[in-house]
Amino acid sequence: MTESKPKPLNATAASLLGFLHEGPRSGWDLVTEAQQRIGDFWTVTQSQVYRELAAMDAAGLVEKGEAGARERTPYRITEAGKAAFGAWIARDPGTETIRVPLLLTLSFGEHLDRSHVDRIVAANRAVHQGRLDGYLAEDCPPQARYQRATLEFGIRYERAVLGWFDDLTAILDGRAPG
Repeated sequence: MTESKPKPLNATAASLLGFLHEGPRSGWDLVTEAQQRIGDFWTVTQSQVYRELAAMDAAGLVEKGEAGARERTPYRITEAGKAAFGAWIARDPGTETIRVPLLLTLSFGEHLDRSHVDRIVAANRAVHQGRLDGYLAEDCPPQARYQRATLEFGIRYERAVLGWFDDLTAILDGRAPG
């Protein structure tokens, strides 16, 4: 009989194990932390978190604790979970896939009134300005250099997107940007 190879972690499960390295957390705590720390660049839903926790518990990657306040059940990472996370984090992450709903809409913008496009663009610009303002307000301690690197990417990304928004009217009007 051959031993089955453990199923590789998906990014959601791996991110949860990464958070659990910092100590036991409930599903609710993990959802909240994911929204705060990685929510702008990686979507993790509440249903995904609870589904992954159940699967990881069944696989021995996490252990379920006793329910506490508000019926929240803490999970802690096991040695097998640490090993699985170690294998996941050491792999090449691959290339990103860009999915920007605004760009999809703009690619078919000729089917919309320009005033409608302008409203959509203004609303999206405000979202990106808000994100940049939030990133600039974050207090990231110097010893958290990996979190700082992620934050710096967010700052630079939002500044680049805002620069694109600054040029967008000229582009849509058929003029040279800048």
